[in-house]
Amino acid sequence: MKIAFAVLSVSLTTMVIAGESWPSFQNGGNTDRIREDTFSLDDIKWTVDLQGYGQSSPIVWQGVVYTTTVKGDNKEQCYVTAHQLSDGKQLWQYMVTNASPFTNTNYVSRAAPSPVADSEGIVCLFEGGNLVALSHNGTVRWERNLVTDYGEVEARHGLAASLEQNTNSVFAWIERSDDPYVVCLNKVTGNVKWKSAGAGATSWSSPRLVPVDDVQHLVLSASGKILGVDPKTGKHLWTFDKISGNTTPTPIPLGDGRFLIGASAGRGASAGTRAPESNGVVQISDNKNGSWSATFVWHAKRATSSFGSPVVHAGMAYFVNRAGVLYGLEMDTGKEIFAKRLTGSTWATPISVGQQILFFGRDGKINMLHLDETPSAVSIWDELPVSREATPQNTDAPRSPGGSGPVLYAAVWCEDILILRRGNRLFAVNTKSKGDSKAP
Repeated sequence: MKIAFAVLSVSLTTMVIAGESWPSFQNGGNTDRIREDTFSLDDIKWTVDLQGYGQSSPIVWQGVVYTTTVKGDNKEQCYVTAHQLSDGKQLWQYMVTNASPFTNTNYVSRAAPSPVADSEGIVCLFEGGNLVALSHNGTVRWERNLVTDYGEVEARHGLAASLEQNTNSVFAWIERSDDPYVVCLNKVTGNVKWKSAGAGATSWSSPRLVPVDDVQHLVLSASGKILGVDPKTGKHLWTFDKISGNTTPTPIPLGDGRFLIGASAGRGASAGTRAPESNGVVQISDNKNGSWSATFVWHAKRATSSFGSPVVHAGMAYFVNRAGVLYGLEMDTGKEIFAKRLTGSTWATPISVGQQILFFGRDGKINMLHLDETPSAVSIWDELPVSREATPQNTDAPRSPGGSGPVLYAAVWCEDILILRRGNRLFAVNTKSKGDSKAP
C-alpha cells in the first residue's frame, strides 16, 4: 500500500459531506468532512486578532465562528467572541469576570475548554469555574459560578476539558486537585441534573459520549484510567486501568461500543515502556449481569500520540507522536502499515476531507496525507497569501508573539473553509475548487 503526502496547491479529489456547522470540540469526535469536487488550500480569506489569549477550539454554527479567550495578568477577564464566517466581521463580544483568577503564564491553561453550540445558542466553560449560556445574538440565557456552587477550582496546570453535549444536556468535567467532579446540566435552564465524582487523576483530555448498543456512555480519560459514566444518572459504570500516559488525547467514538484512544510516551525514558500498548481500540461490553467492562481490542506495537488525538479514516487509524512521526494502522487488526515523518509535532486533532487527511503542525505547517503524491507542507502564516477580497481591517500580516513562536491549537472545517486558531489570532483559509478530476 503506497502512502505519501500531497502538495497542498495541487488538485485533490474529495468525496464527503459539507457541513454547515462544527458545534463542539472535534465535532463530537467526527472529524470527517465531505466534498465532491477537487480543491486546494488557496489563500487566507481573512484573519483577525483576538482579545486576549486562548487554547480552545473554535466552534461554528450557521455561519458564525465562536471563540473563547482570557485576558489580564491573572486572567481576570473571560471573553466569548462571535465572528462572521464569510468575512471575519466581529458580530458581538461578551465578557465575564473570572471566578478564580490565576497568574497568566505559559504553564497553565488559558481558555482551554471549548464551547458547544446548538440551535438555541452556545454554552461556554472557563477554567476558573465560569459556565455561561449565550444566545446566538450574544444575550445571556443563564450563568453558573462553579466556585460558588462547589468550591475552588485548583489544578496543577489548569483545566482543559471541553464541554460535551447531547440534545438536552451539557457535561462539564472539572478534574481539579481536590474532590474532582463531572456535572450534568440542563442546556435550557442551567439547572444541575446530577453531579458525580471525577477520575481523581491528571487529565487534559475531554469527555466524549460513546454509543454502546442503544445507549451512550460518557467516557473520561485520565492518567492511568478511563471511566465510563451513565450520562442520565452520573453513575460510574466501569473503570479501565490497563493504560498509562493517556492524559491528553480525547477518546474517539467508532460505533458498537468501541473507541480509539491515544497515549503519550512522556518525556522520561521509563514513561515510554508501555506507551504503544496504551494506544489502540477499546471495546465497552455489557456483561449481562447489570455490569459493564472495557478491554483493548488491539493496541499498537510502536505508535504513540502527542497532544492531538488519533483519528480514523477509510479503514485506517492514524497516530502522530511527539517527534512528528505519523503511524498508519489497520483499523480492524492494529497492524502497522506505514510510518512517515511529518514536519513536526501536532497539537490540533487532524481532519479528513474525502480521501485526504490534514495534519496541523504546532508551528502552523500543514501536511496532507494522500495516495501517490510526494511529501509536502505549507505554513499558514508564513506562506499563504491574504486574499485580495479580504476587508481592510483583516489584511494585516500575522504577528508572532516571540518566544518559541505561535502555536496552532485547533482547526475546524465548515462550508469549505478551514478555520485555524492560534492563541491570539483566528484564520479562515479559502479552499479553491479545481473542477472535476478522476479519483486516484
